[in-house]
Amino acid sequence: VQLQASGGGLVQPGGSLRLSCAASGRTFSRYTMGWFRQAPGKEREFVAAISWIGGRTYYGDSVKGRFTISRDSAKNVVYLQQNILKPEDTAVYYCAATTKSLISTMRAEYDLWGQGTLVTVSS
Repeated sequence: VQLQASGGGLVQPGGSLRLSCAASGRTFSRYTMGWFRQAPGKEREFVAAISWIGGRTYYGDSVKGRFTISRDSAKNVVYLQQNILKPEDTAVYYCAATTKSLISTMRAEYDLWGQGTLVTVSS
């Protein structure tokens, strides 16, 4: 499976964006998918994940209630809907995949990574 993230850009505080992660490969539906982000000078942090069994979701505390992760297995795409964006959400966002059925917030648990898409929240 190869991952391609897109949808980043410049948005004002309070605005919205929808990130997409397109996956190639026939076994996409059997991967738990995650989004991570890395701001300048900071460690890469967990944002959200969705499991391939049951479609369970989990969010980092800083985005809970504002971001929504979803997947369209027929299109091989995972989305991250970002609402009420804040300047501190500015980062490069990466999608990642793991064959583990349980959701993990740990970077090391994810085997595959996309190239990242930049989100800038600024007025």
